[in-house]
Amino acid sequence: MPSIPVVAANDSPAEVVACLERDGAVVVTGVIDRGVRDSILRELAPHLEPVDPDAFINDKYAADGANGFYPGKTKRLTALVARSETFRTFVTHPLMLSACDAILKPNCLHYQVHATAALKIGPGAREQVLHREEDPYQFFKVPRPRMILASMWAITDFTAANGGTKIVPGSHLWPADRAARPDEVVAAEMPAGSVLLWMGGTLHGAGANRTDEWRYGIFLSYSLGWIRQEENQYIDVPHEVARTLSKEVRELVGYRMHMGIGYYDAQANDRRERR
Repeated sequence: MPSIPVVAANDSPAEVVACLERDGAVVVTGVIDRGVRDSILRELAPHLEPVDPDAFINDKYAADGANGFYPGKTKRLTALVARSETFRTFVTHPLMLSACDAILKPNCLHYQVHATAALKIGPGAREQVLHREEDPYQFFKVPRPRMILASMWAITDFTAANGGTKIVPGSHLWPADRAARPDEVVAAEMPAGSVLLWMGGTLHGAGANRTDEWRYGIFLSYSLGWIRQEENQYIDVPHEVARTLSKEVRELVGYRMHMGIGYYDAQANDRRERR
C-alpha cells in the first residue's frame, strides 16, 4: 500500500529532499505554530469570508460544474503575497528555500513564486480531478524536467474525511500513459501546522469533504525563473505593493531578470512614481 512519508520540521533538509525525489511528496510536521496560523487567519479573513464557495462553478475551466477542474463548495483566494504579511514568511521559509535549492535550482539561475491561494474546502465538496502542477507546459513530455515544487500548509487538521489533499506517490516518475489505480491514491493526513510538499510532476488533487467542518489550507508553489508563472504576480502584486516588500520577497515574486528574460524600463517606472 503506497504512503506519503512523514518527517519532522527539525529533521535534515536532505531527508525532505530524499523523500521528494523518491516518493514525489512528503509531509513535514511542526512547521508553523498556533500563533502563526492565527495571524494568517486574521489577515485573510476580510478577503476570504465574502468569497462565494461556488464562484468557480461557471468558470470556463470548471466545464459543467459537476465534473470540472474546480469543485464547488470551496472558497478560493489568491494574491496572498499582497494580502498577508504572515504569508510572506511562508515564501521565505528555510524549509521551502532548501527544497527549492535542491529540486529547482539545478535547472535555473533562480526560482520564483509560481502560485498562491487560500483554500477552504466546505462540507459536501467533491474530490478534484487528479492533475500535475506542470500540466500547462505541454511542450515538455511526461515525465517532464523538474519545473515546479508545490506545497500545502495545514491551517486546520487535514484528514481523509475532510478533504485532505490526494497524492499518488511515485507518479512523478511515471510515463504519460500510466494511470493511477484507486489503491494508489493516498490522502494527506496531517495535523495543523504541518506542510505537505510535492513535486510538480506528482499526480494530486483536493479530496472530497465528507464531514461537517471546513478544511483550511494555504497553497504555495515555486517554479523555474525562466517560465511564465501560473499566477500573474505583477497584477496580484503590482509595482506599488512590490516596493513595500523586502528585497528577498520582491525577487522571489519575480521582480528581477533571469538572464535576459524580464527586462524593463527603469526610467519609465521612475517617471510614473514621481507623478
